[in-house]
Amino acid sequence: MAGISGQDNDESSATTLQNGSPKSQSVTATVNGNEKMKLNGEEGTDQPLVNGCCQEVARTEESLGEEAGEEGAKNDKEIVLIQDMGFNVQIQIPGGNPIELPVSSMELVQEIHQVLMDREDTCIRTCFSLQIDGVTLDNFAELKSIEGLKEGSVIKVVEEPYTVREARIHVRHIRDLLKSVDPADAYNGVDCNSLSFLNTVTVGDILDKKRSKPDSVDCTPPDFIMPSSKERPLLPLHPGLKDLKGPQCLKVLTYTGWNPPPGNRRMHGDLLYLYVLTLEDKKYHITASTRGFYVNQSTEDEFNPRAAQQKFLSHSLVDLLNQISPSFKRNFSILLKKRGQKHPFERVPTPYQIYSWMAPQSEHSVDYIRAEDAFSTRLGYEEHIPGQTRDWNEEIQTTRELSKKTLPERLIRERAIFKVHSDFVGAATRGAMAVIDGNVMAINPGEDAKMQMFIWNNIFFSLGFDVREHYKDFGGDYAAYIAPGNDLQGVKAYFNLDSEGLYTLGTAVIDYRGYRVTAQSIIPGILDREQEQSVVYGSIDFGKTVVTCDKYVELLQKTAPQLKIFPHKVLSDKGDEVELYTSLECKGIIGNDKRHYVLDLLRTFPPDINYLPIEDEPLSKIMQEHGYPKKHPHRLACLRQELIEAFVETRYVAFVRHAAYQFQQLQQQSQKKADENKDQKLVPQELELDGLEETPEEKEKKEKAESENIDEAKKIVEALTKSEGESFEENSKDIVKKAAAAVGSLSDTEFSIFFNPDVFQPHVKHPDEKSDHFQRQKKLVKDAAEFLVLHQIPSFISDCMEHSSSPIDGFTLCEALHNKGINIRYLGKVAEMISKYSSVSYVYTIVISELICRAAKHLFKLYMQGVDMMNTSAAISHFLNCYIGSYPSPHAQVTADELQSKKAKRKNSKKNKAAFLSIDNTEWANETPSKLWKKITEEVSEYFDYKLDCDSIEQVVEKYGLQRVSMLRAFCMSVGIQILLREYNLDIKNKQIFNEEDIVNIFPVAKHIHPKASDAYHFFTSGQTKIQQGLLREGYDLISEALNLLNNVYGALHPEIAACLRLLARLNYIMGEYGEAMSFQQRAVLMSERVLGIDNPNTITEYAHLALYCFANSQVSSALRLIYRTRYLALLCHGEDHPEVALIDSNIGLILHAVEEFDLSLRFLEHALEVNTKYFGQRSMKVAMNYHLVARTHSCRGDFRAALQSEKEAYAIYKQTLGEEHERTKESSECLKHLTQQAVVFQKKMNEIYKGEKSITFPPLHIQTPSIASVLDTLNVINGIVFVQISQEDIEKFRQQVSLKGAAKSEEPEKAPSTLKITEVPEEEEAKLPNGHAKINGDIAHTGDLD
Repeated sequence: MAGISGQDNDESSATTLQNGSPKSQSVTATVNGNEKMKLNGEEGTDQPLVNGCCQEVARTEESLGEEAGEEGAKNDKEIVLIQDMGFNVQIQIPGGNPIELPVSSMELVQEIHQVLMDREDTCIRTCFSLQIDGVTLDNFAELKSIEGLKEGSVIKVVEEPYTVREARIHVRHIRDLLKSVDPADAYNGVDCNSLSFLNTVTVGDILDKKRSKPDSVDCTPPDFIMPSSKERPLLPLHPGLKDLKGPQCLKVLTYTGWNPPPGNRRMHGDLLYLYVLTLEDKKYHITASTRGFYVNQSTEDEFNPRAAQQKFLSHSLVDLLNQISPSFKRNFSILLKKRGQKHPFERVPTPYQIYSWMAPQSEHSVDYIRAEDAFSTRLGYEEHIPGQTRDWNEEIQTTRELSKKTLPERLIRERAIFKVHSDFVGAATRGAMAVIDGNVMAINPGEDAKMQMFIWNNIFFSLGFDVREHYKDFGGDYAAYIAPGNDLQGVKAYFNLDSEGLYTLGTAVIDYRGYRVTAQSIIPGILDREQEQSVVYGSIDFGKTVVTCDKYVELLQKTAPQLKIFPHKVLSDKGDEVELYTSLECKGIIGNDKRHYVLDLLRTFPPDINYLPIEDEPLSKIMQEHGYPKKHPHRLACLRQELIEAFVETRYVAFVRHAAYQFQQLQQQSQKKADENKDQKLVPQELELDGLEETPEEKEKKEKAESENIDEAKKIVEALTKSEGESFEENSKDIVKKAAAAVGSLSDTEFSIFFNPDVFQPHVKHPDEKSDHFQRQKKLVKDAAEFLVLHQIPSFISDCMEHSSSPIDGFTLCEALHNKGINIRYLGKVAEMISKYSSVSYVYTIVISELICRAAKHLFKLYMQGVDMMNTSAAISHFLNCYIGSYPSPHAQVTADELQSKKAKRKNSKKNKAAFLSIDNTEWANETPSKLWKKITEEVSEYFDYKLDCDSIEQVVEKYGLQRVSMLRAFCMSVGIQILLREYNLDIKNKQIFNEEDIVNIFPVAKHIHPKASDAYHFFTSGQTKIQQGLLREGYDLISEALNLLNNVYGALHPEIAACLRLLARLNYIMGEYGEAMSFQQRAVLMSERVLGIDNPNTITEYAHLALYCFANSQVSSALRLIYRTRYLALLCHGEDHPEVALIDSNIGLILHAVEEFDLSLRFLEHALEVNTKYFGQRSMKVAMNYHLVARTHSCRGDFRAALQSEKEAYAIYKQTLGEEHERTKESSECLKHLTQQAVVFQKKMNEIYKGEKSITFPPLHIQTPSIASVLDTLNVINGIVFVQISQEDIEKFRQQVSLKGAAKSEEPEKAPSTLKITEVPEEEEAKLPNGHAKINGDIAHTGDLD
């Protein structure tokens, strides 16, 4: 609960992790799932909760022991013994009726506090205690430890006297209530608020709506989402802004200048003085005293603290304001109602701040508390935290040291790690902004601006510049800019290993206003000594001196094999040999806290030799043909961890095959068979794209055969390595040796693929550089880089061609590349290779747009450095005009004279503390579109080695089919610009698009690690496996448990929770529980909007799913609004030319068809047909389906000739692909006969009318209006289907089982029959399945992995 209230009680969030003591951690750790569900307005889980996690978990944990590999499984049996009871208590409020509250015995008293501060009827109180029979309850006690607390107990809320701190918390809480429905904080990006528009789009909460009759539906789509509409308006991205704001209750509420009370008044109990200006324009001065709030006789210029005639003494400030201002009373109750109507997910803070790239013109109101917050964070401490500033390093390391033996312990630990980490990222981001804005004093103020370092709020900040020529051999400032990102990848790798005894620093990399800032927690004692004394492992002078230490050797010996690092010896200048288990740059420092830290992890992974031209080290011939090695601006290019893992896995398979093949030969099998196998098995496969034409069945057979081969081979290899017998041993050793040599293993006796991260580094001297073994180490690094180009990039392209990966914008493209281990510097190579395949031309467009966006970002960074604060908005709007606009000579909105006069002034202020912010940078004012585009094409050519055929935005739009609006969105999001929400004419040629008023704000862009919920991940993946095996019930249970655990670790909102909710919605839909599906999916959409952004590609998918579920619940108008929004967002991200848009259009067409809007329906279906034909080919099943839908719509319009034409096309495809006997072909043939009859009847009547033989009356045509159910079936078909071989009784049985989940074991119904088999079938194959399958929409694949 602690995390759920609209605003964390300052006290609890602050004490939670002070000193990291486990007692206080449990405040947030036992976020009780039961209670949370109630808060979300849903049903709670049926299970009572144990330490915030279902008892079911404990049980399943045991059964999962083997699968999930949980070491703690055995220890978890004891949890079941803790009886966790749920019961109801009565809460007695002063002067109000008692309220009933469901609680759990594992909950803390603190959590009841939070609920009461959040509930509409009690939220105006903050300073109270809870008592039973006159005994005050301890805030941090668990309910089960309280004597006499049972079902129906009465807990009294007792108002307590205020202290200064409590009074301030109360005023802050009332201020938060007053602005709780105002979106201003979300637009300004503060306090982890973010936007959500779902309930605006659906005009209210869909769960409250009754089923609407299809005839009462207004379903006209807005013009801008119609197929082939060229306009891309921006205002619909933020719908209904006028209604989002709540009513104003007060004009001003602030502290007065009479604070703090003088000594004599403090002895009368005065704590604070407030000033209020009501809507009736009356001014009041109010005293906060220990007994409550009352009106005093002070004025703005005269201090008179005595109580006024009518002092209205009230314990809550709201009660006082209700008495002095009728408008306040009226509007505040409206406000609370409006706040109560918001879904909890719209109010809870997100774990990390999300920013919106557009914002409306904001009204800036008087807010003393906001001003005070801004001032106190500048001083480097947040005031409402008890004690002193937070010791981030101590908190980060202490949480890592918590015990992780049992499940509840792991939950507490992971919750604490996550909470500290998200707080750290928030503080680091604020600090980085303060540093760049010049609000923090440097710790070395005498040095040059670029070399300055800062400490703020116990976080160390350094700038991404090459200080003291540290990186001069690696690319200077360019390398210094790249290094923090590489270091973060290293920190992430060591953090995820979670190795005991080895510590990494809290790290975040923040880009803001063109500067890169690295924020790190501080190792205790590091500032008191020289670096030379501190470092006990590694090298600080690039290998001149190298040191090591036994304890580090012991710790790093454990991590090296997991990270595939090869232990290697290096020579120092004195000739000493030192063995390292990391790269040379990595340093080990023992802090004053006696912990062993590793830092400078930028070269944890091997170098990327494709971007490191080295003399005498030629790459293979095929790589040279590809144009490698290439020049690069820096020499820090490393391979990604994902690539290393994929490479090792591929080599292992090759090794196993080779050994197994040798073993077969040893068995003296016939020579012929051996040769066949050799061709088939041995060749380590390079992925060729020509093989893409296989049919799906062939592919599946091949894959199945391969996996069986590999399994068999693995068994043989295991037998070899364990075998006895002399002669046999000799032979088997020989076999393993050959196999090891074939895959380049570093050991002759086993499979050993590890990388030496220090090869190809001129500054590192190895003792054995001439040896054969060292050559092998070098060869492996070359092979891995070759594997990336010859295997991983083709593999990515083949995924796109099979549509198993279909990125919709730059963000999803980069994610897909990273998952394959492909670095972004290969984007040019990806563009070159993908441009050859027309069936993925949309991906090529996205790649080109990302190339341009990245190049523009590089230039923007340099362009912004040193722009005067006064000219920031002018400079940004000028850059955007040059980048997006067609007006050839936009003028910067600052005159040359102004710039000149500033120069003159500046000469005197050179000793400015934050000097790097006031370098004479007036270059920016001279930028023009033609110059900028020339630089962009040069940057793309130099950095990505790709030649763009364009020198202006018009050519880009024309040649590559990019949209200006998508380029604007991508650029603003990547550099952190927020522009004014209005309509821009982006194509205008005769004047500039942007002016300085259009730049609303500039935001930081932060990169950091993402702590994981390990147990939840095991439950989730096991659940997915079960579902794919057809065990729906077990799968559903496991995934519900995963959701519970995720809520425990992450709190209410997190992208992984959204993925989990989406899968649960899908499962409910498969089971026919449409209402439940809609409820889960609604939460998934809200969460995705809040934690990923309102126009994130993930949010688009969630919207599409919700539209389908609304339609299944007969909420047709909501379904249409949602699917229109889906299409609009997809158009903003990419445009119409994308297979996902074709799918959206098929959905829109079908839903419009259901409400008999046939003409509109036809436009969307024809567009879907056109796009699918382009990307799936003339003969695909998708295209056949589209033809069939178009034919159906034509026939409903009475246009039988067109209908016949389309159905013939569908018939031809079915006949050719499936043969005449197939069900689909027969159906299509029936349909053709029916249409021909109708057409003949229709034509006869027409002829008779022409001849004038008959009076003009039409017989009723046989047009079936579609039923909702039949349309739903078709919708299921086009959205990717799961076939379930399951009868209606089984489904009923399954539903009962789900509802009886909480029942005792004895009453449990028998398991669903094992015939339940779910296979996910793409539409191509769906037609090939035999009859009698239920068609049920599943799309299990689309769950978004949790890793």
